[in-house]
Amino acid sequence: MRRIDAIGIGLGIFLAGGIFYVALQALGLTSQDAGVWSQAILVGGLIVWLVTYLARALTQNMTYNQQLKDYQDAVLQKRLEELTPEELEKLQAEIEQERKEASGKTES
Repeated sequence: MRRIDAIGIGLGIFLAGGIFYVALQALGLTSQDAGVWSQAILVGGLIVWLVTYLARALTQNMTYNQQLKDYQDAVLQKRLEELTPEELEKLQAEIEQERKEASGKTES
């Protein structure tokens, strides 16, 4: 995120608080009550955002993690494409051997 984006988001949240405040006053709340409720709405929104952020961080479902996975997949795909047919057959035979060994261990 760029610095200007963070400034824009902060300004947007500040303006949203002001809009909530004015709207609540227009609905008939006193100045003090409108201030309390507009703050409560903004704090509630912040808590919801924080919970969603933590959920994405804990499940590693964030942009960086996705970019890293895509990069690793692309590198592996490029390496596979560069293998000669003989090397590819050898690799497939090794994988089959490991699968047989792994399935033999799980049956025991």
